This record gives sequence, structure tokens and C-alpha cells, in this order.
Amino acid sequence: MAQRREESGIAMELVTGGAGFIGSHLVDALVKNGKKVRVLDNFSSGRKEFLAHHSDNPYVEIIEGDLLDPEVLSLVMEGIETVHHLAANPDIRLGTEVTDTDLKQGTVATYNILEAMRKSGVRNISFSSSSAIYGEAEIMPTPETYGPVKPISLYGASKLASEALITAWCGTFGFKAWIHRFANIVGPRGTHGVIFDFIHKLKNNPARLEVLGNGMQEKSYMSAEDCVKAMLHLIEEVDNNVNLYNLGTGDTCSVRRIAEIVVEESMLKDVSIEYTGGTRGWAGDVPKTSLDVEYLFSTGFVPEMQSEDAIRNTARALIEEIGL
Repeated sequence: MAQRREESGIAMELVTGGAGFIGSHLVDALVKNGKKVRVLDNFSSGRKEFLAHHSDNPYVEIIEGDLLDPEVLSLVMEGIETVHHLAANPDIRLGTEVTDTDLKQGTVATYNILEAMRKSGVRNISFSSSSAIYGEAEIMPTPETYGPVKPISLYGASKLASEALITAWCGTFGFKAWIHRFANIVGPRGTHGVIFDFIHKLKNNPARLEVLGNGMQEKSYMSAEDCVKAMLHLIEEVDNNVNLYNLGTGDTCSVRRIAEIVVEESMLKDVSIEYTGGTRGWAGDVPKTSLDVEYLFSTGFVPEMQSEDAIRNTARALIEEIGL
């Protein structure tokens, strides 16, 4: 297990991007597990209201700052046991418009974190990677051993570069890493993604739902709650120098089916679902992903929800949050 530092008898964890969608769920889980948490977020996509229920908790410290500022990173490393690095550009499509977004918010930010950890004597990092690193894999379900990996999005490239930096710091400076290659993560507090987009489209036009592509895109989905449980489970259960796992449920769901579920949960009648055509939703979109999660399951982890259940639960939560 990771070497534990103590502050008032309670371990302190740093969560970058802790006010974001997945990050805020991770903060909840860490607090529930009795950990003291320091959150670093620049609130470019994260929201203060996602952590509002921790405002009176003396064990949750929220710092507004940017990962591109080395001075801020030096300060937040004080007394940290493990860094949970989730901060990144949350919108893959943004990289097609501002091409250095993922380079700065992904690769450079990860370098800054690793260097701040090295200087501060922090040696444990849990990193949120992505199935986007696989690109259009020829083997599905895709195992962690698949290669060579050829990401087709700038987001995927930045995640792969970050993985390489992390493993290099492990080999050179004696770090320990848990690298989590996420399926598509969905759930309450979502701020982007296909379910979020569909609900906003229906809010603007309750009679018509436009679906980018032909709707046959098919991917692995996992609830945010299961995702963070899997992350913390792996940190507790596996203890190699570099621990790399796919995180998912072992099944998939099509965009066509997601559109149907969102319409069903909206309670709207006579909605016309219309497809723009083509195999991709946008440039850089991988039409089909399916993760092999037998390695994760072999550690004893079992998700509570499969893909369709996670999607339906998310649709219900976001419809309430957005106010359709």
C-alpha cells in the first residue's frame, strides 16, 4: 500500500479538477472513506455548487488555482499522500477548434504536477486516462495490452502523452502510479457528453432530437459512482510500481439507444429523432469502443450498474438538474 503521511491522524489527498463532474464524485467518496481532501480547481469547467455540500466540512479544503502555475502546485503539495489527477479539458470536440487546448490542459499540466510532486516528496499518483488513447482499435473488447495505440483525437493524444510522462517518473524517480483508462463516464452533475447534449437539444426543441452521425456509434459507459469506487478499489488492492487498468462495465450501448432512453425519460410525446448521417459524430470521434475489463474484475470489483442502467439513471438526474 502507499506510504501514508498523517495530519491530525487523517491522510490528506489532493484532487485536481475536484470541482468537476467525476472529480466531485471522487471527493464525496474520499470524504466518506474518512480522508482529508484538498481540491485544486480553476473552475473553467468545474462548478462550486458541486462541492457546496462540503462547505462546512473542516476536512475539505478548496483552492482555486491553475495547474499551469508552478507556484500554486508547490503550495498545494504540502502534506499530501496521494495526488488524484483528474483535471483536463472535458470536451474532446474543443480540441478541433483550439488545437493547443489538450496540450496545455493535459500534457503540460501533468508534467507540472509530476515535477511539483518530485520537488515536494510526494510519490503516489492516481491518473484519470481514457479509452480515447486506443483510437480505432482492431481488437474489441480492447485489453490494456493492446498496441500499438494510435489515438485519433488530440484529447486521446494528450492522455497517452501524460501516461508516458507518469511511467517515466515512476521509472526515474521511484513514483507509484495507478492509471485508469475510463470508458465513457456518465452520471449526475454531468456538464458535457451525449446525454447532456440530447437533453439541451430537447429543451430547445421538444419536437425534434438531432443525432450527430448515423446513431450506430457504440461505446462502453460507466456510472460516475462506479468509476470512483473502482479507482479507490484499485489503489487499495493493487500495489505494483505502475498499475494500469481499463475501467468500465464490460458492455456497450449505441447512440441510437441513448437517444431513445433520453426521449423516454423526458416524457415528451411524438419526438422525431433525426440523424445527420455518417459513421462519426464529429472529427476525432471513435465510432465504436469496447473495453476489456476482465483485469479490473479479477481484483474483485463488480459495478453496480451496466451501461444502459447508468445511461438511464444519468438521463433522469440531468433532466432534473437542467429542468427539461
